[in-house]
Amino acid sequence: MSLSLRQIRYFVAVAEHGSVSATAHAISISQSAITEKIQDLEADLGFRLFERHSRGVELTLKGHQFLRHARKILTDLQDARRALRGEIVEGGGVLSLGVTPLVAGYVLPDLVTGFSGAFPETAIDTVEESGQQLEHLLVGGELDVAVMVLPVNMIAPALHTELVQVSPYRVWLPLGHRETRKVRVSLKDLADTPHVLLTVDQVAQNIEAAWRELGIRPTVALRTSSVEAVRGLVATGGHVAIMPDLTYRPWSLDGDKVEARMIEEQLPPMEVAVAWRHGFPLSPTATGFVATATTRNSTRRR
Repeated sequence: MSLSLRQIRYFVAVAEHGSVSATAHAISISQSAITEKIQDLEADLGFRLFERHSRGVELTLKGHQFLRHARKILTDLQDARRALRGEIVEGGGVLSLGVTPLVAGYVLPDLVTGFSGAFPETAIDTVEESGQQLEHLLVGGELDVAVMVLPVNMIAPALHTELVQVSPYRVWLPLGHRETRKVRVSLKDLADTPHVLLTVDQVAQNIEAAWRELGIRPTVALRTSSVEAVRGLVATGGHVAIMPDLTYRPWSLDGDKVEARMIEEQLPPMEVAVAWRHGFPLSPTATGFVATATTRNSTRRR
């Protein structure tokens, strides 16, 4: 049996809605018909696309990987139809993109390079704001897509989100600190050392939540929105910091060394995702950006 566009469309729709029943309601097709097409598609591909559970379905690893290809197939078909009708010019236009602060400094350059390589004629208009403000701009239609750090347990029914990068937290230590002898460092063993807290993209809130759970209250020497200020204070000795790994660089601006160690306790990692307005189809340009951005990570978050 060969793949059909109907199978691919149903698969993408179920992946977007998170359940067969919600998909059936949205596109006015019976659940049995959708389930049959998905099962036929899985049989043809030779692997499972979804894990079924009581709350709906969840993409498998192979399902995540195939989703990108499926979206590209549908986008390419739509672009071909429009191009043959003379409705679009390949690769033109402007992409309105929002980013949060850490994304702007540590994720955006790679994303822009990858996207511009695939869409060299498309200009990118970028705005940096907090995650909350970006959500307002997306819902208001002022942005095509945004790349943002997701708050822990974020609930944003107005948005679709798809993971771009997952970054665990690590402890930053000055060269020669007693804890650098360890492979993993307990946050409890750093309770007597002054900390520097980064105040952007929920970092400080996440760290303070971890402290409360552990029953510790370290001294906070400085709260700052500058990653380089954190790096500099740690490197010169006397301070430590808990930072997402995507921000780590081993040297301060003055050339002093910063060590990083894994954390013994379990902290939720930082998740960076591309987001767009729920219920509104992406333009071909925005679809292309999502496709290039999500190649950084094969795991999708709804």
